[in-house]
Amino acid sequence: MTILVTGATGYIGKRLIPLLLYEGHSVVCIVRDRLRADKNYIEDDNVYVIEADFLRPDSLDNIPKNIDVAYYLIHSMSNSSRDFESLEERCAKNFKNYIETTNVKQVIYLSGITNEDRLSKHLRSRKNVEDCLISNKYELTIFKAGIIVGSGSSSFEIIRDLVEKLPFMIAPKWLNTKTQPIAVRDVLSFLFKAAGNKEVYNKTYDIFGPEIITYKDMLLQFAKVRGLKRHILTVPLMTPKLSSYWLYFVTSTSYKLATSLVDSMGIQIIGNRSNINELLKVNPITYKEAVELAFEKIEQNSIVSSWKDSMVSSGRLRKRLHKYVNVPKFGCFRDYKERPVVNVGRTIEKIWSIGGKNGWYYGTFLWRIRGYIDKLFGGIGLRRGRTNPIELNVGDSLDFWRVIFADKTQQKLLLYAEMRLPGEAWLEFKIENNVLKQTATFRPKGLAGRLYWLSVLPFHGFIFRGMINKLAKAT
Repeated sequence: MTILVTGATGYIGKRLIPLLLYEGHSVVCIVRDRLRADKNYIEDDNVYVIEADFLRPDSLDNIPKNIDVAYYLIHSMSNSSRDFESLEERCAKNFKNYIETTNVKQVIYLSGITNEDRLSKHLRSRKNVEDCLISNKYELTIFKAGIIVGSGSSSFEIIRDLVEKLPFMIAPKWLNTKTQPIAVRDVLSFLFKAAGNKEVYNKTYDIFGPEIITYKDMLLQFAKVRGLKRHILTVPLMTPKLSSYWLYFVTSTSYKLATSLVDSMGIQIIGNRSNINELLKVNPITYKEAVELAFEKIEQNSIVSSWKDSMVSSGRLRKRLHKYVNVPKFGCFRDYKERPVVNVGRTIEKIWSIGGKNGWYYGTFLWRIRGYIDKLFGGIGLRRGRTNPIELNVGDSLDFWRVIFADKTQQKLLLYAEMRLPGEAWLEFKIENNVLKQTATFRPKGLAGRLYWLSVLPFHGFIFRGMINKLAKAT
């Protein structure tokens, strides 16, 4: 079959595509920015990468008409737009209008469980999207999931931060809210096995794990898996705003995402039972098993996708990445250094391993201080880290940077700053003729930007000189 996947660079999409390819399907990947498409997909004869934006109907013309199944995996936890719900509705309607002109037989949508009378903003929006996708031109299959647990998922990473950083927690009362978490591998099984299955045409199913547990239970079970003893006291005094700040300062989440999560976590998410497990032969695993499997992936450095690499975690970067590849030269400050390289291969490895737990090789404590300052002013700080300790791809988050260009054959890595700045910043590493060229570029915004650059200039000289020396001497 020819299968179209929207949200192809998202958390679920990046994991679903390899499953479809393994079964021999041809996959049409829809991305808003081709630079973010996995280069392995571009080189696969069964993959067609199409750049399109469903908020712009005029960009959809290149999507092929010969499609058997389409996955609608477009949604966001961002609160960055006041008219968030109308944007999601418009996106769904544009998708439907175009997909109805193709030969598609089935559309599969991953939504959220919405069985309560009171719904969060995002669950209400997803329910509305379900209605928007109904059509008499194709068959619609809807899967509605609650908390998705897996390596790199937002819920997993936030719980991990809380458990591993706080031996004792004074937590909001919403930790007592009941939910039914489901492993990401089970979500993928439902999605994958539904493709072309006529028994699930025009049906809606809640999908969930075998347990009804509270968020507090999830934290304690997570701690048990990690061999940690944790104590949690829930109090009714924390307002949603205080709860959001609590998540923001303790975990790697952004404040906007924390606000969305707090809005959703106060609502019980319990699924309605059906015959879908038997129908598709999926036997969901427990929350504890899901956590254990996630850590196996982490230990093997085989995390396929992470919420941190999506633009939901972005502090500043909202536009397409290619707009930032060409580093400006006029009206900018630059810190340029070059050094002869002892071992090119080893230096490339060190560059591609920079940041996260590996640190910045020189003056890492100063990078951490800068991260704390950024966090205090509402930025993302260093807590996102990096998804893989030794590999980088375009679109990946890297502490408070975003990877804009990464090509080992060209021996070049380009980062764009997502920290809070009175201007814009780039950091480039490039090797030419066995010489490492390291360039920090800052385009100031107004007087504040110029004063900022002058204030950090002494530290830049210290940090950047030490960093390039370590990289160039790598053996």
